[in-house]
Amino acid sequence: MTAERRELLSGNEALAHAALACGVHLGTGYPGTPSTEILETLAAIGGKAQWAPNEKVAMEVALGVAYGNGRALVTMKHVGLNVAADPLFSAAYTGVSGALVVAVADDPGMASSQNEQDTRRYAIAAGVPVLEPSDPQEAHDFFFRAVELSEQFGTPVIVRLTTRVSHSKGSVELRPAGPPPRSPHFERNIAARVLIPAYARPAHRRLRQRLKEIAQWNETSGLNLVLTGTSDLGIIASGVAALHAREAAPQTRLLKLGMSYPLPVQTVKEFVRGVKRCVVIEEGDPVIEELCLTHGIPVEGKPEEDRFGELSVSRVRRILNGDCPPPPPPASTRPPQLCPGCPHRMVFEALRDLGCIVAGDIGCYTLGVLPPFEAMDTCTCMGASIGVGLGLRHVLPPDQARRVVSVIGDSTFVHSGLTGIVEMMYNPPPGGHVVLILDNRTTAMTGLQDHPATGRTLSGQPTHELSLEGVCRAIGVEDVTVFEEHSNKESFRALLREKLSQAKPCVIIVRRECLLAMRRRKQESLAAQQERVTCQPSE
Repeated sequence: MTAERRELLSGNEALAHAALACGVHLGTGYPGTPSTEILETLAAIGGKAQWAPNEKVAMEVALGVAYGNGRALVTMKHVGLNVAADPLFSAAYTGVSGALVVAVADDPGMASSQNEQDTRRYAIAAGVPVLEPSDPQEAHDFFFRAVELSEQFGTPVIVRLTTRVSHSKGSVELRPAGPPPRSPHFERNIAARVLIPAYARPAHRRLRQRLKEIAQWNETSGLNLVLTGTSDLGIIASGVAALHAREAAPQTRLLKLGMSYPLPVQTVKEFVRGVKRCVVIEEGDPVIEELCLTHGIPVEGKPEEDRFGELSVSRVRRILNGDCPPPPPPASTRPPQLCPGCPHRMVFEALRDLGCIVAGDIGCYTLGVLPPFEAMDTCTCMGASIGVGLGLRHVLPPDQARRVVSVIGDSTFVHSGLTGIVEMMYNPPPGGHVVLILDNRTTAMTGLQDHPATGRTLSGQPTHELSLEGVCRAIGVEDVTVFEEHSNKESFRALLREKLSQAKPCVIIVRRECLLAMRRRKQESLAAQQERVTCQPSE
């Protein structure tokens, strides 16, 4: 391989390069740290990539591509898989004609998430194989294997990344493009694709048979490597935990699982028979440990305390040595804050000073929970602010109910807030409700991505712009106010007081473009102008 074929890439970037080399027809997803850069990179290097309104829609679009004998990539963070779970579970039953690879980035330690759920639980529940790369090179290589596996067995395949694998950089040997994919075309198969009960029952049996065949394939797939070492201790590990384990105990025999589900049972049994003691090292839930024990394979797992957060070399050494002291106190860090000049600041100052009960949502504005505002009382998942606010309005005594406000951002509103507005109009609380949509014209928290209400695609091209006020009115909200007077704090407070005092549903859209997004757009515009000037031929 020539030197030109090596690049310094993150795991996300390496996976995107593999998707391009595999001839993926479409990459789709919703931005969410730590997965966001996959589609951004794919678009930048010449692939077709697009943002969907949410992960469920992305999964369904990708499924349609795979039904049409195409190759599809869908990306999301771990909590995004909750939103996409419905089509994923059904796709495992229907199978696919082309390839469907689901790249899910878990966030152990919750660097930027509300929980640290383990995607492997979904893989087992849905009956979908899962590959676990440990570094950028494997993120690249495993994507090729995922496409191969998906097409060979007609199944969706999950590639489980974690924060460390997604964002760490390494020297990656880029594989050349493989054989071109089949030309997309539709083949009618009603019994396989239409999940009415009469067709779904045999589909479930086919799924279980398919998993048995994939498990057998996994025994000789080459994805699971045995690294030599002494037989006193054996380690079974996957993902980045395998690298930590190798560094923590370099002389120890190690079974590095590249495909953790379905488990290569015979491979694991043979490995365990060859060592005196075997410990499973895995980041997140004890998934591999439980699978081993289910098959009667005697292994040790990690202590309950090491289920939380990211593993490290020192933590792995402690696990292997049975040394489990109390966890150290969390390091003192400077908490994140809303940017100076952010239009959200005025909103949270008003919510705080008016004593509102705030049902919040996911995004920049979640920072309104921190000092000096402390103006958020709930935050559970994307789009929950409206439903939770309505529930509070229904049950609280009138003096508290009239102070309840739902706060949601523009991207989150498009993602999963629309049905909350439908609920508000279908089952309105007796005292009405106030919904604040903080429209900063971007998906700010994950890196300033566009969405359907910005009028720009992932690659910045103009497209249809969803009108937030228009869609609210179309749903039936008669009282919709767009507020743009950000220099007049008292005007906003007066408006909020007025809406809180009335007994009918209303929406206030507080609109001002994010300053960071505005700055980046100006920089891109200047760069484009400079490029045009540079490219003009001299007279």
